[in-house]
Amino acid sequence: MTTQADFDLVVIGGGINGVGIARDAAGRGLRVGLAEMNDLASATSSASTKLFHGGLRYLEFFEFGLVRKALIEREVLLRAMPHISWPMRFVLPFHKDMRFEGDTPTSKLLSLVMPWMKGRRPAWLIRLGLFLYDNLGGREILPGTRTLDLAVDPAGVPIKEKFRRAWEYSDCWIEDSRLVILNARDAEDRGATIMTRTKVTSATRVDGLWQITLEGGKTLTARALVNAAGPWVEDVVRGVARLNTSEGVRLVRGSHIVTKRLFDHDKSYFFQGEDGRIIFAIPYETDFTLIGTTDKEHSDLGVVPHATDEEQDYLCAFASQYFERAVTRADVVWTYSGVRPLYDDGAKSATAATRDYVLSLDDNGAPLLNVFGGKITTYRKLAENALKKLTPLIGGTGVWTAGVPLPGGDFKVADKPALITRLQGDYPFLTLPWAKRLIRAYGTDAWAVLGAAKSMADLGADFGATLTATEARWLITREYARTAEDVIWRRSKLGLRLDEKQVAKLERFITATLKKEGKQ
Repeated sequence: MTTQADFDLVVIGGGINGVGIARDAAGRGLRVGLAEMNDLASATSSASTKLFHGGLRYLEFFEFGLVRKALIEREVLLRAMPHISWPMRFVLPFHKDMRFEGDTPTSKLLSLVMPWMKGRRPAWLIRLGLFLYDNLGGREILPGTRTLDLAVDPAGVPIKEKFRRAWEYSDCWIEDSRLVILNARDAEDRGATIMTRTKVTSATRVDGLWQITLEGGKTLTARALVNAAGPWVEDVVRGVARLNTSEGVRLVRGSHIVTKRLFDHDKSYFFQGEDGRIIFAIPYETDFTLIGTTDKEHSDLGVVPHATDEEQDYLCAFASQYFERAVTRADVVWTYSGVRPLYDDGAKSATAATRDYVLSLDDNGAPLLNVFGGKITTYRKLAENALKKLTPLIGGTGVWTAGVPLPGGDFKVADKPALITRLQGDYPFLTLPWAKRLIRAYGTDAWAVLGAAKSMADLGADFGATLTATEARWLITREYARTAEDVIWRRSKLGLRLDEKQVAKLERFITATLKKEGKQ
């Protein structure tokens, strides 16, 4: 009976967890389909703070297991995708008035044993946290923590004079939406069927299989179903599969602002507020600074998340506690916001809710695996653990993804500058910023993107900001792009540089290309 199924496994959801599971399963020889109702990475997975990190602040919640798993995974991921991820140093300025958030386990413990601190974070405790951060997961590529004198270090230049001491530690940047796209591409290269803009309307167990109905009436069958719908995970359980569950997610909105560049070095800042919260200020797309994030409850998925005036004012005021020149709303050039589906563990506040994930298997008939929560750094291990639950039921080979590069990532972390130089040598018409952008987006696939071009004219229409028809065509044919928004905000961040006329020209090109290829 199992041979009658169209797929061994169908995944609902085209965010990082969904594509990660699809890639892992396809690489094990399973027949995989993935259905995403919108574009890939169109929700949470393109709205993160864009870091592979262990979660330094999670240590205050005694989430040692989560932090250790994430720290171990950090360098595994960096090696597999050195084009879209790179090491980053974070500067953590210290001042005696920094405080804990009131309901963390650490703050409660310190209030008992050191009540005279009145909620303040002592320097020795921060240094202990950084020591644990350096050593819990092991490091081979990333350098450890060091102390900075902000009176003489360049990182102190844009910071207020009261911050004279800081620590500098390591984490990694990740181009989050490109991470999703490349996982989907690799899954497809390994035999998976990726269906974007394809909504699943119902899923029913019939004769030992899942019968899955898509919007428009098409039906598929699968031996197992994975619900990786992110914020919509409960809607899929109850509304699509029509099953009951006692498990759920807590929807937390994280908003970010992007400002004109606020400092002239390539390090990031980890800012601790007097209210106990933290934010990052990160160099972004060469000419900008990314500041975030907030933690706000978001109860209605019918309301598209956006950075509210209150959140923007909060982030500006928070950053202004540190920067010598105040950050104002006039500095903001773009904002974005996403809803994080955190596993509902009953925590009192959004900040305290766990960032760990829960995989819930319903094997009362054809298997259904529901994915609750998770964070971008642990997506590969989440996928591995999902398949650990499913392979005894549907087959498939063993673990394989650790150390296997994503498309374009088949080079060493330290070799990126040489790769940029080689690309410029092979295509002399490329400027350095253009070559750097292409390598950071496509890695060794940059040569396939540019093909036999001998001049810029060979690349076709110029949409601005080094985006050409040749690259746009690649994004349409190889990376599932269907609109200008897909291209300028999820395959790149060129939306920061293109004006309305340029975007309209790109939209017309995409429409014509899709029509020509019969994909509309």
